[in-house]
Amino acid sequence: MKKIELEIVALSHSITQTHSYAVVLGEVNGLRRLPIVIGGFEAQAIAVALEKMHPSRPLTHDLMKNFMSAFTIDLQEIIICDLQEGIFYSKLVCVSEHDTVEIDSRTSDALALAVRFGCPIFTYEHILDSAGILMEDSSAKKKKSSPTTTVSTTDSGSREDLKVLSMDDLTSLLNEVLEQEDYIRAIAIRDEINSRRKTR
Repeated sequence: MKKIELEIVALSHSITQTHSYAVVLGEVNGLRRLPIVIGGFEAQAIAVALEKMHPSRPLTHDLMKNFMSAFTIDLQEIIICDLQEGIFYSKLVCVSEHDTVEIDSRTSDALALAVRFGCPIFTYEHILDSAGILMEDSSAKKKKSSPTTTVSTTDSGSREDLKVLSMDDLTSLLNEVLEQEDYIRAIAIRDEINSRRKTR
């Protein structure tokens, strides 16, 4: 299967839902985005590395990196390899002098390590097809910048609210919330659109 390279483009959270965070991955040289819901601690672990902060004592992912480096193990890449019932599955591809090993990992942990090692992030076409969001050209033309942490102030809305909207309304709403960088709400809208397409 052909791998598609991704990069972290944003880390987003919602004021209205305290524990809702999303890490947003963008297709390198492409228009698709892959938002993944993660927990607060996981978001912090990624944000600390993105912002190049240096805590006085090593965090868990820093400890893991130090451990791997001490034993001459490098993180070559991470692969978001599966999606089942809304849960993403990932692998760490670790390389030592004598061996290459794939290790099962939570996606949030894999991303936190990828930022620390500076290694590439990959996924497969079928995952982007089922969970990705296509950005419009105007968004892609914006000057590329480093990953940002975005605070979303809009109401995230419930599944019931989305069920009364037509497909056209859902598509318009999706574009609107993406423009506002409200990725938490975009995930809910994307899931509603995908569930309707499956029932057709």
